Amino acid sequence: MLKAIANLMSRAGRGIGAASSSPAASRASHGSGPRGGRRLVVAKFDSAQTTADNRKHWASADGLSPNAAINPEVRRILRNRARYEVANNSYAKGIVLTLANDTIGTGPRLQMLTGDAEANARIEDAFEAWSRAVDLPGKLRTMRIARAETGEAFALLVNNPGVASPVSLDLKLIEADQVCTPLLQRGRTDEIDGILLDQWGNPSAYRVLKRHPGDSGFLRAPNAPIDDLFAYDTLPAASVVHYFRADRPGQLRGIPDITPALPLFAQLRRYTLATIAAAETAANFAAVIYTDAPANGEADPLEPMDEVELEQRLATVLPGGWKLGQVHAEQPTTTFGEFKREILNEIARCLNMPFNVAAGNSSGYNYASGRLDHQVYYTSIRVEQHHLQLAVLDRIL
Repeated sequence: MLKAIANLMSRAGRGIGAASSSPAASRASHGSGPRGGRRLVVAKFDSAQTTADNRKHWASADGLSPNAAINPEVRRILRNRARYEVANNSYAKGIVLTLANDTIGTGPRLQMLTGDAEANARIEDAFEAWSRAVDLPGKLRTMRIARAETGEAFALLVNNPGVASPVSLDLKLIEADQVCTPLLQRGRTDEIDGILLDQWGNPSAYRVLKRHPGDSGFLRAPNAPIDDLFAYDTLPAASVVHYFRADRPGQLRGIPDITPALPLFAQLRRYTLATIAAAETAANFAAVIYTDAPANGEADPLEPMDEVELEQRLATVLPGGWKLGQVHAEQPTTTFGEFKREILNEIARCLNMPFNVAAGNSSGYNYASGRLDHQVYYTSIRVEQHHLQLAVLDRIL
């Protein structure tokens, strides 16, 4: 018996030795040392697996480049839907206006820090007078609103003799729809939807349509020559201010800031309208006459769905076997307010805006909570102001 066990252990030892001498095991053993080769590690990520449960969720994921993903047609759809929602949704309008007011305020102030205090004051006063003459604060707020609902804003640096200031520089705002590549110019590799690029990929010029493509006169001219419909000017980059946020490297055009919230805005309006419709439907029935008697029972026969007009403070006698009941309104539900709060909180998150600012309601806050939520918001505002300074104000100055 002892001899058999010894033979079995000997064979097991030889098997282990043979396994360790295999190429794979040899590479693994060499890779484990500080001077060995590189060990091959195979890892699995759950998010990279496509299963029957998540196939539909990830069906729209793609590998498009930043500018191909936001091609002209995609941006046109997003612009139109965002503008429609801002124009018809009270919360969307208030959120966009609040964002513009908090970012721009009453306008920028120039502060000169040279050694000559008198020269500093004169330059600051001159800039303030010019800013009032061209309504710079109002135009900056419009540009911030445009970035929120259309994704980008363009301003042309032009010479305007009508400016009531010794400096005739003015900002002419144009919508993103007017900066595009006309049909006759498409297919060029050095142009991305109205932005001409130099050999290093920097914007060198912009193509600006002379008329807005959505202008009523533009649409009423079906027989006009194609050259008139798509007439444009090619302006150097030095005279064009392009204000947008690039979310991906190499991105040259912008999409609305409220893009992730557009479906949520629609759900919020639909739920509110459905709640009102349900409440109105229940309120339209003043009373219902019903019976507990079986069909063809002892209750007096009545015409089904017959309508009876009731007078105020009327006492009446019902037919035999029938009772008078009232429809109880089930709307709004007890979760109606909570649902709206959660949707608004999710909507405001993509703008780094706290709920009480988005909703205009701080009834559920204490002072400490309000201050804590505003810290993140005002940090975001300072970042936006710095971006505006670099993209717009420094160019103007």
